[in-house]
Amino acid sequence: MKCLLVSNEKAEVLFYWTDSEFEQHVQEQYGNSQEEGERLPAFEDSINTLFAPIIISGSTMVDIVGDSYTSFSTENNHIYVLHQFDECLYIAVNGDGEETEEDLKRKIYVMKKLTEVMFGMVTLSSALLRKELRPQDTVQRNRLWQKLRGLLETYSRLREQDQSFLVEAVERLIHPTLCEQCIEFLERRVVQQINNSVERAGEEVLHAFILVHTKLLAFYSSRNATSLTTSDLLALIILVQDLHPSKMDLDDGAPEEMENSSVPDVFYTPESSPPDRESVQARGESPPVFQFVDPDIQMAEDSLKTLEVQTLDPSAPSRVFLEATLKNEGFFPMMPHSMYCLPLWPGISMVLLTKIPDSHIAMNVYVYLEAFVKLEKRLCEGQGAATRGQPSFQEHRSKLDRFIRTLASMDIQTSQLQNAWTDFKNKAFTRSGPGFTKDLLPSCRNMKTQLCSVYRQCFAAECMSSSQRLPPHMQERALSMVQEKLMDWKDFLLVKSKRNITMVSYLEEFPGLIHFVYLDRSGGQMIAPSLNVSDRTASELGKGPLAHFIKDKVWGLVATARRYLQKGYTTVTIRDGDYFYCYFLWFENESGYKLEVIDIPSLPEDSAPIGMLAWDYYRKLLRYYSKSHQSEVVKCYELLTVHLGVIPTEYILQHCSQLARKLWEPSRIPLL
Repeated sequence: MKCLLVSNEKAEVLFYWTDSEFEQHVQEQYGNSQEEGERLPAFEDSINTLFAPIIISGSTMVDIVGDSYTSFSTENNHIYVLHQFDECLYIAVNGDGEETEEDLKRKIYVMKKLTEVMFGMVTLSSALLRKELRPQDTVQRNRLWQKLRGLLETYSRLREQDQSFLVEAVERLIHPTLCEQCIEFLERRVVQQINNSVERAGEEVLHAFILVHTKLLAFYSSRNATSLTTSDLLALIILVQDLHPSKMDLDDGAPEEMENSSVPDVFYTPESSPPDRESVQARGESPPVFQFVDPDIQMAEDSLKTLEVQTLDPSAPSRVFLEATLKNEGFFPMMPHSMYCLPLWPGISMVLLTKIPDSHIAMNVYVYLEAFVKLEKRLCEGQGAATRGQPSFQEHRSKLDRFIRTLASMDIQTSQLQNAWTDFKNKAFTRSGPGFTKDLLPSCRNMKTQLCSVYRQCFAAECMSSSQRLPPHMQERALSMVQEKLMDWKDFLLVKSKRNITMVSYLEEFPGLIHFVYLDRSGGQMIAPSLNVSDRTASELGKGPLAHFIKDKVWGLVATARRYLQKGYTTVTIRDGDYFYCYFLWFENESGYKLEVIDIPSLPEDSAPIGMLAWDYYRKLLRYYSKSHQSEVVKCYELLTVHLGVIPTEYILQHCSQLARKLWEPSRIPLL
């Protein structure tokens, strides 16, 4: 029984997602409270009624004591986790015991990350984000909420089934020769051909990569591209999986997979593949064959489905907002890109990320936004902003004047931005104005809102015209070339994605080793033997209870390691019944020389969850460690192992050291 809600301080629902059990619980609760003959309230009204006391009490606590609760549990063992981002309050609930408080906190942060990828710098303005998350048009709102719900469900499914999303790192298909060939093919036959074409509508392909389910086969970045962060790449994989969900339990390549497997031969009849339309239906239980539906509701649903079908355009890209670090210019978050997701075959996709025309506007907007955010912070703290802030804003003054004139020459509506800027200048730079004092705060916040509004006007998804995209025939040509290149490898890749690495190849050298996860946190990559627990998929662990048991142990080990890492521990060993668990975090230089161990800072209880998707903890940790090693490049690694408990401890520790050295070389296979 699960729920996630986003609201503002006025207890207005901006977005909600519930599973069927929570929805039924709410309907029963408010259905029983209705007088006989009265109609049930709309479900959104019931959600609002349920959460309004929590939201209002939290706001009251902030007003009175300057703080609020971050989590609580009820008598019926429901866990509530709350987190405030500016004026938006996120509430995650679990009532079935399947999620911990830390899981709910992580879900909240991932939801925020997904909204940033979808809406960009609009998320920095609470007023604009409210309009974005809750459009006035009901059909548009339903479509947006269904998209967000699909992304949230996709993330939850991947985190439950996929090791790479459990540890938040990218898993590559281990086949160096094919990877190298595909990277070269993406460079010469896809990226260069598109970028050299006069028909590309001003777009430039920055990144191209091929995914097999959630695993990365090949990744190429053009010379003009900035590096793609692990956080953004994981978020993009979620978007791809939402568009084209993997049917991992349909074992298309099982005969080839079983040839080199250690399990007995299994004979089966493959299930028929679902039609294309069914492959993108919402996850969950299929509806019954016969059901009685209110005619008005059915008519509305049919109309909505018709509208959705009419608006589907396979050649239309998705607008995504990603981090960019430019040489000599610095770091820019949430830069606009177009994402083209081209399905090669079921389970295999090629993704193109393009730089759109006028993206320099987004960089300028961020520079000015950052300046106003810093100024607002100084004014709120009551610092001497009049002396410290005025010279810097004198520099911004002429630049912002020119920027607004440039926008106006591009037919961008700038009247509200111009009025806000004039008001700010009159108050900040004239003798009759209050100057750089707290009285300037409203004008400062208004400038932030108007800058975000211009950003939205330029880069929002609905502002994309049909001419501002790669032509369909160019996409089809790139798709057909890659299909031709990989046609003979298709079945192999689908099997390889399920059995990327097997434990059989490690058992002779490491007897008693059951499972391991090796992570290169500097590159955001992981290596681990496959864990298939589907009843239709045979693995080294067989089917049924044993596979599920080992999977649960691995998931539990990751959660335990994170709890200790949050407290500052980099080495953890645990004996639990018949099993022995190890966790190590360490640092190396580029040559693979292990650097000295230091005490890492512990994190407060209310800190963001450790990982790389929603918040890159390891980037911050590397910066902290590199302060004492400024003359060399520092790398960060993690290793988690599960051994049989009968193996002596000294042999287990020796295994871990040897395993880390053995896995060091494969992790050096370049992604780019």
